[in-house]
Amino acid sequence: MPMKRGSTCALITPFTEDDKIDVPGLEKLIDFHLEAGTDNLCVLGTTAEASVMSMEERELALTTIVNRAKGKIPLLVGTGTIDPASVKKYTQQAIDLGADASLVVSPYYVKPPQRGLIKHFTSMADMGLPVILYNVPGRTAVDISDETIATLAQHEHIVGIKDATGDISRLTSLKNILGEEGSKNFLKYSGDDGTTLDFILAGGDGCISVTANITPKVMKAMVHAALEGNSELARELNQPLELLHQRLFVEANPIPCKWAANRMGLTSRAYCRAPLDELDPQYYDFLEEALVAANMLVTQER
Repeated sequence: MPMKRGSTCALITPFTEDDKIDVPGLEKLIDFHLEAGTDNLCVLGTTAEASVMSMEERELALTTIVNRAKGKIPLLVGTGTIDPASVKKYTQQAIDLGADASLVVSPYYVKPPQRGLIKHFTSMADMGLPVILYNVPGRTAVDISDETIATLAQHEHIVGIKDATGDISRLTSLKNILGEEGSKNFLKYSGDDGTTLDFILAGGDGCISVTANITPKVMKAMVHAALEGNSELARELNQPLELLHQRLFVEANPIPCKWAANRMGLTSRAYCRAPLDELDPQYYDFLEEALVAANMLVTQER
C-alpha cells in the first residue's frame, strides 16, 4: 500500500516484565489504530525504541505488525541508523517482511556533508523500497538541506520527508525549490506535533505523530480538516491537544508517551528500555492534566 496523506502514528513498543517484546500488547495497539482509522503506521522508529532492539526482536515486532495490519494500513518501517551497512540490513529485512516504505533518518553523530547524505540516501533508495527521508537535526546534529532534499526527491523511490525541525519556513522553502509539480508528488510530513497544524495549513501533507499514540481519532480529524483547508475546525480540534503536544516531551520521547498510554489502559507497563527510564513521578500530575484536557481521562483521581 502506498503511503497516504494524513495522520501517521509513530507507534510505541510495549515490553513484558522480563523485557521481551509484548506481542499481545503490540497487537492490541495495532487494533486500536485500525479501529481509530489512523492513516499510516510508523513502526520501529525512535518512538518504538528500535535503537535498543536486536535484529531478532525487530523481526518479531515487524512480523507481528505485518500479520496484523498488512493490507489494512500502510506500514512505514524505521530502518535508519548511523551505519550504512546496518541501514541496508534493516531495509532488506523490511522488504522481506512486507513493509510498504522505510523511514531513513540521517546518520547521526558523525555529521556527514550534504554530498555524503545524497550518496547515503540514494544507496538506500536503490534497494527499491519507497523511502521517507527523516530530518531531525536536534537529535542527529546534521540538517538535510532543502537543496539536498530536492535533489533526492528526483529519485523514483524517495517519496517524501518527515520534517521534525519545527520550522514552518523550511516547508515553504522546500516547496519553492521543488516547484508545484515536484511538491505535489513528494509527501511532506510534520514530525513535530506542536507545529503540525500550521505545517499542514502551509502546504504539508500530514504528520508522523507521537500524540497520535494517545488520541488517534482526534489527530486524524484535525489533520484532515487542515488538509481540506478548514482551518477553523482544525484549530478547534487541535486546541484540546496542545498540552499533550508539549507535555509528551517533558522527558525524552517515548518516556512520557508510554506513561500516558499505560495511564489510559492501552498498555500493561510504562517501561522504557535503558538508557531511558520510566517517567519521573514529579511529572505524573503534569501529564495527567494534559490527558484530561484532551478528553482522554474523565478524572484526575488515581
